[in-house]
Amino acid sequence: MKYLIPLILAAIYIPSSSAADTANGGELHAGNCIACHDSALYTRDNRRVQSLAGLGTQVRFCKDNLGLTWFDDEVDDVIAYLNENYYHY
Repeated sequence: MKYLIPLILAAIYIPSSSAADTANGGELHAGNCIACHDSALYTRDNRRVQSLAGLGTQVRFCKDNLGLTWFDDEVDDVIAYLNENYYHY
């Protein structure tokens, strides 16, 4: 038992290899999103997105409407980029 607790704590604090890549999210955003969205859309007072879950829904909606063939991790990268730079949820 005394060895189990440190292992569990170490697993909690070790960063996940599946963590979102905000640099990649920024590149995907720049290449696909800014033609329709500038930063004013994300920072306006009456913005549609009100939560991290809502941000994910909106990014997936835009991806599907544009017919982008992003993998789930790329969607997560864009969500993380937008959250880190604009939304802060």
